[in-house]
Amino acid sequence: MIFTAAPGAFRQVLAAYAVSCYGNYLNLIALGLFTLRVTGSPFGLGALMAARLLAGVVMGLAAGALVSRLDRRKLMITTDVVQAGAMTTTAVLAFTAANAVVPLAVSMVLLGAGNTLFTVALRSSVPGLAGDAGPAGLNGLLVTARSIATVLGFASAGFVVGAWGFGIAFALNGLTFVFSALVLARVRFEPDAGRVVKASRPRTSVLPEVFGSLVVVMVVVRGLDAFGSASHNVALPVQAASVAPAAPSAYLSWFWAAWAVGGLMAHPLSRWLVPRVRADLVFPVATAVMSVAFVLTFCGWQAPITAAVALVAGIADGVGEIAFTTRLQAEPEDRRGHLFGLAATAETTGFGVGMVTSAAVLEVLPAPAVVGLFHSCALVAAVVLLSRVTFRRPRAAEENEERTDGVLPRSRARAD
Repeated sequence: MIFTAAPGAFRQVLAAYAVSCYGNYLNLIALGLFTLRVTGSPFGLGALMAARLLAGVVMGLAAGALVSRLDRRKLMITTDVVQAGAMTTTAVLAFTAANAVVPLAVSMVLLGAGNTLFTVALRSSVPGLAGDAGPAGLNGLLVTARSIATVLGFASAGFVVGAWGFGIAFALNGLTFVFSALVLARVRFEPDAGRVVKASRPRTSVLPEVFGSLVVVMVVVRGLDAFGSASHNVALPVQAASVAPAAPSAYLSWFWAAWAVGGLMAHPLSRWLVPRVRADLVFPVATAVMSVAFVLTFCGWQAPITAAVALVAGIADGVGEIAFTTRLQAEPEDRRGHLFGLAATAETTGFGVGMVTSAAVLEVLPAPAVVGLFHSCALVAAVVLLSRVTFRRPRAAEENEERTDGVLPRSRARAD
């Protein structure tokens, strides 16, 4: 029912996004294992993964200008085609057992850049696809679709790779990108989502306004959120081996399953919450709850309690993302693309730096301490943002920015 309530064009975009996400999560582990085999060393694996992250960071810096001036639907189709080509190349390498590092490195760079550009273009396009539904509900559907894709991708990865090998897994991922491109080719975006922007003011006036706005503080918090989240991604296998040495893989499976179910529950909660509470208030609260919940999952509770806390972390994670995305989408058209580009850069940089540094700190500190230390950065930043939004926002500024605070008018909230 929640999917059929979305506008028709958005349902097609949602299908394309969900299928391509499934392909990505299917190969998340397979691509790492294959890269290790091709490079022959953990250092080589780390170098190519770093190249992929760096490509995403660089593309994030350029994506704002691209999505603000070019047709976003065509950009999304182009990134799908490029990523399909990259996965086809990787599949050929797997089928031929060729240890060609350079083609694999090129594929990794294209995947990193393409994924970032697609995400920025998609998020920037949601307001033009929302119609009377409002962007908050559609952002929730995107989070829900990705959560489902996460569960299905992780669940089927072991079977696909184990039964048919790396080549089939990579070819299947390539087909998901082809499917996404074909679906998007049939979609007609509304003018706000797909038009070429001709700003009424000079380009040089846009970036200073972007960097001086409150939403950039939200972007910084989002980057620190990714920095903290990297720590539990790195530390969780260590924790699993410690608390469940007989079956660490089972521990990881039910932990992430609980988190993903929480992501599914985030949509209905956000659908009720965001139209009633300012998104720039919901975002820091959800970020703080998420950080605290992930720290608590490393406290050595019994499995049912840990799963319940992981569920809360998933809910808060999803609500925070929906509120953050909704708030940025409320910005004017000529600023929106730049902000989403900055957000993509902040998230990718935060996650990449967090992965490297948390892995190093794990050599000297136990997993719970590492997660607590890194997530405290996100928690403090969220509290600072919440204080600024709550106590330092003049009433006049609040009234002037009523149109862009992520709150839907009361009549639209009822319709949503």
